[in-house]
Amino acid sequence: MGVGSRAAGRVRDAVDRLEPPPRAVDWSLFAFVTAEVVTGLVSFTVGVPEGWPLFWLHRALGVGIVALLGWKLARVRRRLTDPSLWRRSTALSVLTLVAALGALSTGVVWVFGLDLRISYWTLLSVHVGFGLALLPLVGAHAATRFRLPRRVDFERRRTAVRYTVLLAAGAATYRLQQGVNDLLDTAGADRRFTGSQPREGEGNGAFPITSWVADDPDPIDRGAYRLRVDGLVSDPFDLGADALDAGHETAALLDCTSGWYTVQDWEGIRVGDLLAVAGELGDEAAYVRFTSVTGYRWSLPLDEAEDALLATRVGGERLSHGHGAPARLVAPDRRGFQWVKWVTRVEVRAEYDLGQWVVTLVSGFD
Repeated sequence: MGVGSRAAGRVRDAVDRLEPPPRAVDWSLFAFVTAEVVTGLVSFTVGVPEGWPLFWLHRALGVGIVALLGWKLARVRRRLTDPSLWRRSTALSVLTLVAALGALSTGVVWVFGLDLRISYWTLLSVHVGFGLALLPLVGAHAATRFRLPRRVDFERRRTAVRYTVLLAAGAATYRLQQGVNDLLDTAGADRRFTGSQPREGEGNGAFPITSWVADDPDPIDRGAYRLRVDGLVSDPFDLGADALDAGHETAALLDCTSGWYTVQDWEGIRVGDLLAVAGELGDEAAYVRFTSVTGYRWSLPLDEAEDALLATRVGGERLSHGHGAPARLVAPDRRGFQWVKWVTRVEVRAEYDLGQWVVTLVSGFD
């Protein structure tokens, strides 16, 4: 036996020793997919570099799923390839496999910088869709062969070693991929820690027009537009569109959850200046809620909101309708879906608005 064959044999033996018991593989797949969905959704709200460990965990879990799925397929491949062994649950198994491969393949292609659009969706959005579909499919698949885990399936010391190696291998693989991107100077080399790719240029044409869920209002008549400032303030008031052109400028990075980012110069009026005109704030004032003409809304803590901007211009140009004219929120260090477009109301509140999470799913629907 040659040196290469002996080395390959040792690698196979190491992989075999690392493989968990079948029942542990099944439960681990469910746990890893659940963790992937949770970390993926939470990452949508993280825009500051200090949040990078969450994104690394998400990617490491993805590599772990590849290994777990490989062990799973090696065990059940005969049941999938032999039609005589198919059962009613086989169709669910195949559908789950398609969703898993779809999520993994789109994720891999995205991190290497390939920028594709499928109709209105970026490749990252398709990846998210596959991931959201995968979680209930894995749960339903597990229910067809439900078996409680045994203590022997998760023997403490061996299990800890296995999953530590899996996660470490995932992180190392992602770091290697970053090195390949840098070496080959692919589009993925310029990604932020969030995975978003750059969009260069100035003004409205420099970055895509995106809307959350069904938000697609008709253009707003500047002459008829009114912004309402109220809530826990002593002097509520209304402003027209021209009054928002206050000339305050700030450079801010917009990082959209559909997978791109852009750095632009924004111009408008500071929210803190608006609140100063509204008089005294109530003693319980803690949040500022920004509401769109579509009903979409988002809240910021008072201190953060005061430094935010209601922008009327970008890159020296008046905002286009698609980018939120007459005024949109510019909230540095927040992800793009929190930069509310077509703002018609600024409301000072005492409590955090939990309902905004529901509104993100239904705004724009009649």
